[in-house]
Amino acid sequence: MLEITPTISLSEDELSERFIRAPGPGGQNVNKVETAVQLRFDAANSPNLPRAVYMRLAPIAGRRMTRDGVIVITANRFRSQERNRQDARDRLADLIRQAATPPKHRRPTKPGKAAKQRRLDSKKRRSGVKKTRGRGGIPSDG
Repeated sequence: MLEITPTISLSEDELSERFIRAPGPGGQNVNKVETAVQLRFDAANSPNLPRAVYMRLAPIAGRRMTRDGVIVITANRFRSQERNRQDARDRLADLIRQAATPPKHRRPTKPGKAAKQRRLDSKKRRSGVKKTRGRGGIPSDG
């Protein structure tokens, strides 16, 4: 069981893991041991994921989500399989946690009277600065 929030938790059978060879340096181990983890989670068909969370999850996941709604996370940061496995699960949990918090509703507001006055005053001040600028002391031959 993977606990995401107090209300959302994923069962182990919803997650599928595949172990692959990790790219990069690794010495003699690099061509022998499959330490990288590819974690797959079918978010579109998950019974434990509310529809609203799934809709917010799609843009957050970006290219990590396939067209079918499957999230694929590849973890190869560490040299041990177990640490990569935990890293992949943590990253999936973080993604879902981000999607679980609904965005705050923005109330449209208007600037106050004092703010409008300050804006107009600064515009007048700037206009005055530009008006007082001369053309320079170079006489023309014209």
